[in-house]
Amino acid sequence: MKFTRITIEPDKMGGVPCIRGFRIPVATVVALLAEGMTVDEIIDDYPDLEREYIPEALHYAAEALTEREIPIVTP
Repeated sequence: MKFTRITIEPDKMGGVPCIRGFRIPVATVVALLAEGMTVDEIIDDYPDLEREYIPEALHYAAEALTEREIPIVTP
């Protein structure tokens, strides 16, 4: 999948993946969703974002985790 709404620019935001044209990290959008915010609430907080940016941020995050090992602590 080609991500047309996500950019990585070393001179902006420390090179973290961001929503194209904004200094909004993909991780921020994903975290807001994980905390229970709706897409409408995120758009209200970030009115410059378009609805289409949010699923692309999720797709990007999922792709970034593919084939990576993340330690899970089990009780």
